[in-house]
Amino acid sequence: MRQLYDVIILGAGACGLFTAINIAEEAPHKRILILEKGKEALGKVRISGGGRCNLTNGEPNLREFVKNYPRGNRELLGAFSRFSNKDTVKWFETHQVALKEEGDGRVFPLSNSSQTIIDCFLSLAKKYNIEILYKQNVHAFSYEKEEWKVQATEVFHSRNLVVATGSNPKVWQLLSQLGHTIVPPVPSLFTFATEDSFIEGLAGVSKEVNAKLLASDHSSLKIPLLEKQGLVGALLVTHWGFSGPVVLRLSAFAARDLAQLDYKFALQINWLAEEEILSSEEALSILQEEKQKHPRKELQNHCPFNLTKKLWNKLLERSGALPHLLWAELNKAQLHALAHTLTHSIFPIEGKATFKEEFVTAGGVSLKEIDFKSFRSKLFPTLYIGGEALDIDAVTGGYNFQNAWSSGYLIAEGVTSEK
Repeated sequence: MRQLYDVIILGAGACGLFTAINIAEEAPHKRILILEKGKEALGKVRISGGGRCNLTNGEPNLREFVKNYPRGNRELLGAFSRFSNKDTVKWFETHQVALKEEGDGRVFPLSNSSQTIIDCFLSLAKKYNIEILYKQNVHAFSYEKEEWKVQATEVFHSRNLVVATGSNPKVWQLLSQLGHTIVPPVPSLFTFATEDSFIEGLAGVSKEVNAKLLASDHSSLKIPLLEKQGLVGALLVTHWGFSGPVVLRLSAFAARDLAQLDYKFALQINWLAEEEILSSEEALSILQEEKQKHPRKELQNHCPFNLTKKLWNKLLERSGALPHLLWAELNKAQLHALAHTLTHSIFPIEGKATFKEEFVTAGGVSLKEIDFKSFRSKLFPTLYIGGEALDIDAVTGGYNFQNAWSSGYLIAEGVTSEK
């Protein structure tokens, strides 16, 4: 028997379920079906934030907030003005999920468990009789006679179709067949691998640095945001290379450029970026002053900068200054070399590695084809696309989920406002 739903949602992830719940709360009479290709809902929610689920970020300034989206920042500014991170916090607290904001702005459930979010969503889905079917591999959908026909294990019909499938190549192909432009996906949020011997023995060392991406010939990559000064942030040395917030942010903003380089490029690090970024000349002045003040001390036992002893000694060796030398024994050339090493260390990067389980891609449905007041397709009046199915991605810190919540909420508004 043919059944006609008011809304079919593809994907039982964060965006899909949030959309369904908000539709049901506003219009409980609507028949809602979610088709999920996996065997359970909210798989990415479960593993996010190390299993704690970093729901959003508490940054109060929306213009600063959107700077964490390499792609989609302009479009999301308007969307966030209608459903912001503050609205997200209010929504969850209204639905009896206690939250906490940590010192870096990340917001988590007070329980420290993503299961709290999963239980909240699934209980609300049950309360509102939202139908969820699992192991549904959608292999076609089409728009015929003002209805959507979706083919999975069986054929379903609906007045509205919501695509919330994240980075799903098959669904992107189907959208492309409908006429949507798909920006080819490339990895984002990854760490940098190097075979430079400098990192040996330094795994676990973390330092606030100024980092800059260079082409293999050491010329600046032509990336407007990163070209001049690079980025400042915490760098983590690992067994295979470099990670930490500053590396992940660089990888996100330069995702397409680095893919074109086949992940063969160079990373320039200024290790002196605690309170301000020191230049080579400023570093040299400090080194010359230390030579005058402490001529009889060994280099390895006296560092004038906020560097661990292991890192300081590695930088001494890299500059050509032996750690056991006395400060008085440093000649002019060695002082200049050390100042340059401290502020312009360059490491060849030979590849990437995925950042934990939080695999993110840059790519998806072209933003030019979406009305961001409701995330409605400009090609079809009853097709909505949200979350990471769009060419939108963000750095870590709760920003990718905020895209899911805001797009889901505004899609729900669009669907329920229909006559």
